[in-house]
Order: sequence, then C-alpha cells, then structure tokens
Amino acid sequence: MNNTPCFVGIDVSKKSLDVHVLPSEEVWTFANTTAGAKKLCSRLLALESEVLVVLEATNVFWQVTATTLASAELSVAVVNPRQVRDFARALGVLAKTDRLDAKVLALFAERIRPPVRPLPSADCQVAAEFLTRRAQIMGMRVAEMNRLSTARAKRVQKDIKATIDFLDKRIVSMDDEIDKWLQTTKLDQRHVNLLASFKGVGQHTARALIISLPELGTLTSKQLGALVGLAPMAHDSGKHQGKRHIRGGRSLVRASLYMPTLTAIRCNPVIAEFYQRLIKSGKHHYVAITACMRKILVILNAMVKSNQPWDSLGKA
Repeated sequence: MNNTPCFVGIDVSKKSLDVHVLPSEEVWTFANTTAGAKKLCSRLLALESEVLVVLEATNVFWQVTATTLASAELSVAVVNPRQVRDFARALGVLAKTDRLDAKVLALFAERIRPPVRPLPSADCQVAAEFLTRRAQIMGMRVAEMNRLSTARAKRVQKDIKATIDFLDKRIVSMDDEIDKWLQTTKLDQRHVNLLASFKGVGQHTARALIISLPELGTLTSKQLGALVGLAPMAHDSGKHQGKRHIRGGRSLVRASLYMPTLTAIRCNPVIAEFYQRLIKSGKHHYVAITACMRKILVILNAMVKSNQPWDSLGKA
C-alpha cells in the first residue's frame, strides 16, 4: 500500500457526484445512484492508499454514497455545509461550482482532517424518514386545524374535517410502520418502555429518541448535550461575557423533546422544580425550557445506561 494518504472531496447533488482527489488532482464524475457509488468505491479502493473522504450533509442525497463507502471500510466524514463554506471563504474562494466545491472539500479533508464518526445504518435512515414524514403530516394537521377555526362556510368546514380525519388515519398508519420497524431491528425494544416511564415522555417520543439517538446510554452527559445541540456555546471576548446560545446538533431530537419538556414542566415534580428555580433566578422562559430539555436528556441517558425506569431512578 502507498504510504502517501489521499484526500477525497465529493460534491453531492441530486443526480451526480463530482469527485476531486488530492494530491493527484484527479477529477471524476459519477451518477448519484447505488451503481455510481459502487463504481466510485472501486476507484477509491484501487488507489491502494489510506483514504479520507469528505462530503457535505446535503439534504438526503449524501446517504447512499456515504453508506456505500463506509461499508467498504473507507474513512468517510460527513460534515456541516456551513463549515465548508466558511473554510472556502477563508481560502478566498468565493465562486461556487460543483467541481470547485469538490476541490474545496478535498482541501478541507487535507488540512482540517475532520473526525470520522459512525454513520447511521440504512435501516436507521429509513426509520428517520418515517419520523420526518410523521412530523410533516402532523404539520399539515395543525395547518388544517387552524383553517377550521377560521372557516365560516359549512361546506368548507366539512371538507377540512374530512382532510383532518384522513391525516389522523395517516398518522396512525405511520406509527404502525415505525412499530413494525422497531420489531425487526436489533435495537433493544425494552428501551422504548424504559424511556416512556419518565413522566412527560410518551411512546411516540420514546420511539423517536430510540431511532434518532441510538447513542443514548453510551455517552457522557456533556457528549450527549453537544451531539444533540443542547450545550450552550460561550461567546466571550476579553472582559466581555456574551450570551450563551445553542447551535448545531440533531434538530430532530430537539424537536422530539420540546413538547414532552413542556408536559414535564407541568406534571414531573423534578423538572417542574428545576424550571421554577431557573425562572426565579432570572432566566428567560425559553432559556429555562432549553435547560430542562438538556436535563431530561441527561436523565434519559442515565436511565438507559443503568437500565432503570424513572420510578426507581426518580426516588433514588
């Protein structure tokens, strides 16, 4: 094997993969299909060098390529597009084309060496699509409920109610699909009931967390907060201490935790007390909610790690 490492940037679009290889400066183009990803994989393995592949998390178009390359034991780093754009600006590269973006990604791989993290399995990606679709249907239902509250014509009201009934059936069907997926996966089914024992977390939230956060129970509290994007980031300079803000992380997990957190603030004594303490100390309502989301996540992580339901852990 050649001792010179190769750094590969892949600009992913809906239909194509533009590839740039350093230090050879080779440029390739493949179709963004399973067959195209396999051809790319063969070309990279033929380099007979240590390879680091970097591509952006562009919509869902990156998933087939990243999964195919990772299954061939190639090192693949999927990075935030904002990071790469900031890197390009720092290089003075303001133009944007597919080939130029691929070269910037290769340079990013060479100079930044982003960490290679485990990618979600193909099954987890499918389940995440189910969760996203369920959230979309819920959004449509909320929109129809809002329209119903303002509709005056009875025929319009009847039509809106029929649409809401249809969406309710689709939500039930989507929940059944998610349950079927959980029954066929290697994930421990007991974790769903374990998480649902926490006051404020229902079965749907428990399923969503199991699917979108399979690392639950394996990380420290700080690692988990950073992964989900619930760890406040410092913004200080000299004597100035700026406000802390959360950013990045898994938005799907945060969205899944938001409503359960509002419920827990009302019905879970531990979270309710924590929320009131923050409010009395002068924290803004939304800051306190974010802190409660992080606390709930830490508790759920401890529950899965210790394999103890909330009843026994909450009394401890």
